[in-house]
Amino acid sequence: MIYYDHLPLDKEILKALGELSINYVFQPIFQADGKTVYAWEALMRPTEKTVLELINEYMEKDKLHILEVATLFGAMQAYILRGYPERVSINSFPNDCLRQDEADTFLEYFGDSIRGRMIIENLEYPYFSYETWLEKSKSIKYMDNLLSADDFGSGINDMERIDIMHPDIVKLDRELISGIDHDQEKQNNVTHLVLDFHSKNMLVVAEGVEEKEEFDYLVGLGVDLFQGYYLARPA
Repeated sequence: MIYYDHLPLDKEILKALGELSINYVFQPIFQADGKTVYAWEALMRPTEKTVLELINEYMEKDKLHILEVATLFGAMQAYILRGYPERVSINSFPNDCLRQDEADTFLEYFGDSIRGRMIIENLEYPYFSYETWLEKSKSIKYMDNLLSADDFGSGINDMERIDIMHPDIVKLDRELISGIDHDQEKQNNVTHLVLDFHSKNMLVVAEGVEEKEEFDYLVGLGVDLFQGYYLARPA
């Protein structure tokens, strides 16, 4: 269980965080050999409801910022406890980010050792805020960390958003990947996307790889990184 009461945060934020009951699991993102871990994605696991139920509840209350703070601080705590040497990928809402005082506290609490070890993964929901993106990108660049666009091909993360954000990493949604080894349309689409993103110096992640045939085909296309049940489940 992740606890927040020891953190030097605003009292109201701490009170709200104290109402959460969540854990974190981690799923590896592999390099193209399928064995070498590039990063670990931290995945929130509420103890009393699903992640989507929790997000929808806080959206209705207009309190998504609480989950943003919980995710950044909670996932980093869990990551440090695991002792992973590779990067950690942490989800972030595209319409929210840490306030300046919270960002300062984050850096002070976790120390400069986190510099260059984080990937901030911009989710595909609920909506994209350009102003929030500017603030978030400043913090990412200041800490020499990376930005990832999650679930490209679904939700709001389309080519227009990619051109605005210019992320370091683009994660291709499972819808683009499933059955690609025998689907000509998907093969053509993903081939074009890989070439396009590589021309912009972006790494490409294939999400949701569940079959050996999918993995082998995507390696042949030059996809950089891989994530999915075929390689490893969250644990």
